[in-house]
Amino acid sequence: MPGSAPYHHAEASYDRYRFLVANFGWGRILSHVSDQSLIEQLRRGDRNAFALVVERNQRSIYGYLRARLQQASDADDMTQEVFLRFYLTQARFDSTALIRPWLLGIARNLLREHVRDVKRRKEVAWTELCLDLESILPPDALWTDTDDVIRKLPLCLEGLGPSARQAIELHYRSQRKLVEIGRELHRSEGAVKLLMHRARQALKNCLQLPTTRGSPGKG
Repeated sequence: MPGSAPYHHAEASYDRYRFLVANFGWGRILSHVSDQSLIEQLRRGDRNAFALVVERNQRSIYGYLRARLQQASDADDMTQEVFLRFYLTQARFDSTALIRPWLLGIARNLLREHVRDVKRRKEVAWTELCLDLESILPPDALWTDTDDVIRKLPLCLEGLGPSARQAIELHYRSQRKLVEIGRELHRSEGAVKLLMHRARQALKNCLQLPTTRGSPGKG
């Protein structure tokens, strides 16, 4: 794809966005434009519409990725890739829908690709855990206008009991099988499976709390 003309066109539009915002505060001028109008303008080839999409959503998309990645540089690179993929796939977008959920879907797919591609498992253990928890959280509980619930995850993990925390660590960071975790914790494979299930559910419940002050549950 790096050699394709549309890809370079999207990169040029992304650079144009940064120039307009940095020099003129351009994005704020058209802040009243609806997502539906932006999509229509994009399909007519309006690069300024793409710039506004980035202006409105870049901070949220970067925050979503940064909360799930160990390295800030990875979040920077993936944020730009999200908007490039958005630009290239805009023709398939439902113009009656909102743009941000689509962008978050692209970001989630990039995270899954990252987990598959990185061989050093310790670097993606956190990302894998975040994606697994996202899969059991209700879609409307994952993201609000002001916060990403995954930011609460470190505190929720602290609230797990020692066995549950160790099981999570062995499974995601060390990529240990259930039977191996069982030997480590002196439990049967079935007991470890139940422990992991309860740990994920406890984390899910903790993440859904308005504030994360208490313990998500001991194990």
